[in-house]
Amino acid sequence: QVQLVESGGGLVQPGGSLRLSCAASGSIFSMAAMGWYRQAPGKQRELVARITRGGSANYADSVKGRFTISRDNAKNTMDLQMNSLKPEDTAVYYCNLVFWGDNYWGQGTQVTVSS
Repeated sequence: QVQLVESGGGLVQPGGSLRLSCAASGSIFSMAAMGWYRQAPGKQRELVARITRGGSANYADSVKGRFTISRDNAKNTMDLQMNSLKPEDTAVYYCNLVFWGDNYWGQGTQVTVSS
């Protein structure tokens, strides 16, 4: 059984930074692909960034150059460093783990970018 718990969301002013963390239980973390998704009110959930088990990352065009995804397989954690935040980054952010076609999700953490 895999459980994912996000933390680090909150309210930040435009141009500010936040760091999200995802802690995973279970023994498959190091073998799984991981990612961050977000869902704004009235919109579909979208991919923000993902990282392979080997550490290769890719990003949505809207966050390239501002967000950085990372993982620590020894600690079963994944982070998302978010810089130069914009109001359009406001959303609930979800941690995702994919293993052998099975998707696991965290409960989400709210990020609000507003002055």
